[in-house]
Amino acid sequence: MIRAPAIPLTLRVPLIVAVLMVAVGVMASQLVMAALATSHERQLRELARTQFTTLSHALAPMAVREDVWGMFDLLDRSVARGAGLSAARLTLVGADGRVAVSSDPRAAPIGSGGTELRAGAQPLDGFDYDGDAERITLRSPLEHRGRALGALVIDFDARGLAAERRAAWRWLVLGNAAATLTLAGAGFVVVRRLLRPVAKLAAQMQPQAGPPEPFAPERIPERDPELARLYHSYNQMLHAEQERVDAQLRLAERERLAGLGRLAGSLAHEINNPLGGLLNATDTIRRYPDRPEVVHSSAELLDRGLRHLRDVVRATLDAHRGGRARSPLSTADLDDLRLLVEPELAQRGQSLDWRVTARDGDLAALPGGPLRQIGLNLLLNASAVAGEGGAVGLEVSADDDALCLCVSDTGPGLDEALRPRLLDAAPVAEGGGVGLRLVGELTRELGGEVALDSTAAGWNRVRIHLPLARRGEDAA
Repeated sequence: MIRAPAIPLTLRVPLIVAVLMVAVGVMASQLVMAALATSHERQLRELARTQFTTLSHALAPMAVREDVWGMFDLLDRSVARGAGLSAARLTLVGADGRVAVSSDPRAAPIGSGGTELRAGAQPLDGFDYDGDAERITLRSPLEHRGRALGALVIDFDARGLAAERRAAWRWLVLGNAAATLTLAGAGFVVVRRLLRPVAKLAAQMQPQAGPPEPFAPERIPERDPELARLYHSYNQMLHAEQERVDAQLRLAERERLAGLGRLAGSLAHEINNPLGGLLNATDTIRRYPDRPEVVHSSAELLDRGLRHLRDVVRATLDAHRGGRARSPLSTADLDDLRLLVEPELAQRGQSLDWRVTARDGDLAALPGGPLRQIGLNLLLNASAVAGEGGAVGLEVSADDDALCLCVSDTGPGLDEALRPRLLDAAPVAEGGGVGLRLVGELTRELGGEVALDSTAAGWNRVRIHLPLARRGEDAA
């Protein structure tokens, strides 16, 4: 589902102000028109009541005398001949339901049925007026000294009121539209100008090529105390974040050097062991230079020993100088890890269960440097918690979608205080476990996940699950 891009706050607030002003203008127009309709209805009601009252007093005696010509003359003279709100047709419907007299005999002939005419008229005391109607018909009973003489029906011409309403609506709409648009535009410009410092702050916080830069003192709007506090808080936040990053780097370097120190002791023992044999081989060559078979066997011993020392030194340098951080991961990197941790395990009398089933084609989808750091930190941590005579295991497997690196040990498991450093990306208090924190950060940077569980044999295990989707992208 495609979502529309979000409107920035610095544009959304001015738009809301403009929309509110338009809404206020529309509501004001509605209120004015409602007041005008009420005024027209009151005017029509007063006119109708006056008209009915005047005609009833003059018409009732004539109706008693059945003076048709007198009634016709009265009704005819009561019809307004000009424009405006006026009576357009007057009709007297007798008590028998027939037309007694009308100002328009053609439309309502004398003696014709008037029941339908009377039924179609609204009562004078409770009529409703539609402001757009150009004609309204009202009725009122006609009595004389308690005697019912019928009903007087008057058609009022409301075209003048309707025209006045339309003209008022037209001018009101035009005037309100002009005023509302002017105020809305002015409000939009003013609010957007007021929010310009917020827009600058938002732009400064956007991801950039380098680290975010603090605001220079001259760019801080000191005349606005609230915005100035916001800018100063942003600068303080950047300063605090930079200090946190620097402290974390120092701790990581300290942890790296501490790990290097631990390895150095083990590697010194690993190097010293073959040195004795190598020195014996050189003494043998000096003592028996004339015996080719002895020289040959001693030379082979020297070659194997020196190659072993070279591999140990190379693996140590690669692990701690970061020279191969961008090269693809390979089985040689995993062999280096084994070479580095075996002296540490040997000093503690620990056994190593090493299972690598992933091929170089699977491993090459991931960078070698970060994976070497992850594996080395986890193996050293596993050796530390496994204790004397314990066991440590490493298993690396891969399928079509992911690579799984698992480090297990027979120790008591990861301490609860150290688990957040490995599993959580949120800031944690300073202290130990920097290596675990580094493992978690490197795993998340590679798009992977960290989980803690146990093996079928009951060993505690750390599982690193890393996606291999990039391998397919590179092939494409």
